[in-house]
Amino acid sequence: MDVQQLFANLKKEAECPLCIEIVTNPKTLPCLHSFCLTCLDKHANFARRQLKTTIKCPVCQTSFQIPETDTFENLPSSFHLNRLVDVLALDDTSVQSQRCNSCDENTTATCYCFVCQIFLCASCFEAHQRLKVTRGHRNVLIDKLRAQDVQDLIHRPVMCSQQYHEDQPLEFYCEDCKVLICHKCTVVSHNRHTMTDTQKAAQEQKMQMADAVAKVKAEIVKYESEIQKQTDLKNKSNNQIMKEEKKMTDTVEKLIRDLREHERKMKDKFREIYEAEQKHHATRLENFVLVATQLKSCLECCQSILERNFSVEILQTNHAILGRCNELLNDRKPDLYRSPHFHYLVEKKLDLTDRVVVTKTDPSKCLAEGQDSKEVKERKETYFVIVTKDSEGFQCYQQDDKIKVDVLTPEGDQLKIDIKDTKDGNYTVTYIPQGAGQHRVEIFVNGQPLTGSPWIVQAHQHQYQFAFQFGSEGKGRGEFDGICDIDVSQKTGTIAIAGYRNRIQLLSSEGKFRSVIRLGGAPRSVAFTDSGDLLTLVPGSDNKLRLFSEEGHFIKHINDKHLLEPLRLSIASDGRIIISDHGDKTIKVLSPDGNDLLQSFSAPDCDKKPFFAIYHQNKFFVSYVFANSVQVFDKTGVYLHDIGCKGSNDGQFDGPHGLVIDKYNRLIVCDASNHRLQLFTRSGKFLSKIDGQYFENRPPSYLAINSGGNLIVANIVNRPISVFH
Repeated sequence: MDVQQLFANLKKEAECPLCIEIVTNPKTLPCLHSFCLTCLDKHANFARRQLKTTIKCPVCQTSFQIPETDTFENLPSSFHLNRLVDVLALDDTSVQSQRCNSCDENTTATCYCFVCQIFLCASCFEAHQRLKVTRGHRNVLIDKLRAQDVQDLIHRPVMCSQQYHEDQPLEFYCEDCKVLICHKCTVVSHNRHTMTDTQKAAQEQKMQMADAVAKVKAEIVKYESEIQKQTDLKNKSNNQIMKEEKKMTDTVEKLIRDLREHERKMKDKFREIYEAEQKHHATRLENFVLVATQLKSCLECCQSILERNFSVEILQTNHAILGRCNELLNDRKPDLYRSPHFHYLVEKKLDLTDRVVVTKTDPSKCLAEGQDSKEVKERKETYFVIVTKDSEGFQCYQQDDKIKVDVLTPEGDQLKIDIKDTKDGNYTVTYIPQGAGQHRVEIFVNGQPLTGSPWIVQAHQHQYQFAFQFGSEGKGRGEFDGICDIDVSQKTGTIAIAGYRNRIQLLSSEGKFRSVIRLGGAPRSVAFTDSGDLLTLVPGSDNKLRLFSEEGHFIKHINDKHLLEPLRLSIASDGRIIISDHGDKTIKVLSPDGNDLLQSFSAPDCDKKPFFAIYHQNKFFVSYVFANSVQVFDKTGVYLHDIGCKGSNDGQFDGPHGLVIDKYNRLIVCDASNHRLQLFTRSGKFLSKIDGQYFENRPPSYLAINSGGNLIVANIVNRPISVFH
């Protein structure tokens, strides 16, 4: 390297970061950065004037207490910078030059002896060359320095600063005093102290410094890694903010487009109204103008005749004139077209529910606890817990977090859910499955789907278990000689059983006999009203419905002229009476008092007679024994669809009779000839069946459900009645 380039590099290295000049009296802060003492003191004085007690290193921003003396002169001097300043003085005429270390004249040095390790003036250099002992020493003229000479000067031995020891190099290190000393110091000041060779001591401390440097390097690697992570997080944050901002912009622009489209349609509507109104008014005006023109024309003719006053003309035209006048006067006058009132109604104003959420919660780290099995019971309260976490996976709570949960039934209906926020990052979600089948659970945290969302939860249906049987074949009390129908009072649990022996037996919920109602004929059907009274259908010429109290006391007849050949009856939750009428193959709906026919409907393209009909949640369910199906109608009697067909497989029928809807909204059908009960969803999806020993040789024909949800099953032959929990 060129010596001038070397000096330039050294000068740059020796600059004070504050004044950008070569340091003078360099002092080193504890953070290891060095400055001119004067610059540090000025820096401290400026801070003092701002009422501060600390300064920050201009390089690394580490804070330091300002000394009470307001000067940093007690800070250690930088050995390296002092050495650089000495060397740089050899090349800088603006700085005080090196002085001769050999004579007392304080003359400017012109060379340096690397053996004697002193600067020499011109006279001392000549004497140095004349002496035989020093003639062969390595001497370098200052004005002829080379790059290597400069490097050697920087690394020249350090001489002792003690008086009378200036010619002695610092060759020893006092372990006790922790200072460098020369040979004379070992005798004069450090006698009996532990001494170590400078090189050896430096080597040992160099190893310590190397270990510290290695640790610092490792720490730097960690911080650089953290810096990279922080940079990545910053970029990720920026990208997310831009993405969400774009999402907001797209949403608003779509709303604007939709509003513009809505505005266009509304303007078209107003234009249609305007044109229609113009047409109506124009038509009326034309009519009025036409009539007015005809009247004026007639008037002109009449006035002309009257003005001419010719008797002959008056007599000749009188009949025609009077006829025309009467015709015009008696014609129906066009009425005024009065425009309707026009209003622009805003039934729902634009209501944006968007917002910006700034939160530590990371949706990708959040989880739902309690959903592991993903199997639940229908109609049983079910819950799970959403735990919100930050990006490090630690549980956190942010008040602004938006938690949204949707639970969809197999039919796609949304269940009502309850979310309890415990203010600690836990959100307890509670819902009740409304039917058996796969429920879809979707969770969103701040608009983002939870990991694993959506997932499927299988809701299992409640199974009926056999409880007990009651009754037997016979003609006595609590015995049955043929069964026509059964029903249960939701008010008291009393069971009514209509039999062939012209009687209705009333039993307790455990099947114990209570009383009997005697009739003039075999009752075809029975049903309890909401008030607990018993309505029965007895065939005859008058097709009377008879109403009894639960104690068996007759209340009244209901003689309905609308019924032809009624077979079965049921009562809807609103009190309406539903009759299956074989006379015209219709389902008839009567008012609660039975006096008015509210509606009548039948199955399309079906010549079969309906057996039994029930009404539940705006739908009619009707069993057709000989059509081997259950047909579904809407609340107005419009046919919707069939459930089942002829067969013995699941979902098929062989003579469907009685129907009931249980408390889990399941349709239960007596599949009589297949000796079983079948359970369906209200939409007609097969769920399960109840068969086996309970229905062997005893086809189930009639059903009832009590208020506790127990299922009571009777068969048309004389066998015990079965109860299922």
